[in-house]
Amino acid sequence: MTDVTSEGREFIQSLDEFCGYNRKWLVKIDEPTDEKYGFIPTKRPIDKYIEYGVINLDKPPGPTSHEVVAWIKRMFNIKRAGHGGTLESLPGKLLASRRGGDTPR
Repeated sequence: MTDVTSEGREFIQSLDEFCGYNRKWLVKIDEPTDEKYGFIPTKRPIDKYIEYGVINLDKPPGPTSHEVVAWIKRMFNIKRAGHGGTLESLPGKLLASRRGGDTPR
């Protein structure tokens, strides 16, 4: 079994270093984490990104948000997807599209 706890801590420390945050983390109890509770982002399988991910999309003028979601469903061969609203009057804004798991029916 991989040491997920120390790998997770190393991942967070690498983010801190990248962002210029240089305070030391205080670890009160060093408990092992079971891999069944999730993944280190750099080791997450692509199918999990597709199933539970969010796409931030700079939608061009023209297609509706509904059309873009339909394209995403076809591209990823998934049955359920949704979006967070319309952006027709806001050019250059992002369309967040949720796929898989908890998308409302």
